[in-house]
Amino acid sequence: MKRILIVCAAGMSTSLLVNKMMSAANDKNIDIEIFALPISKCANVSSTVDAVLLGPQVKFLKGQVDKIIKGRVPVVVIDMKDYSMMDGKVVLDKTLALLK
Repeated sequence: MKRILIVCAAGMSTSLLVNKMMSAANDKNIDIEIFALPISKCANVSSTVDAVLLGPQVKFLKGQVDKIIKGRVPVVVIDMKDYSMMDGKVVLDKTLALLK
């Protein structure tokens, strides 16, 4: 099972994206765990995830997250258009492509 962490500010809009991504994964019968956490809790789970996505509103934290992750897994900023459209299918597809 793949585990995807989405780093966010407060988690309001990110939780909606998580739900839409999980729905898209269920439609494709993909065994995956997707969850969102603020940057303050990112270090606690960084060793157990396969990819880290940053909400566009916290893209300025990428350097900080890169230091926590230390190159172990991909760290990418979610495309602003995909995020604003809450397109869980597209974000999931891009993430899965990143993991291949």
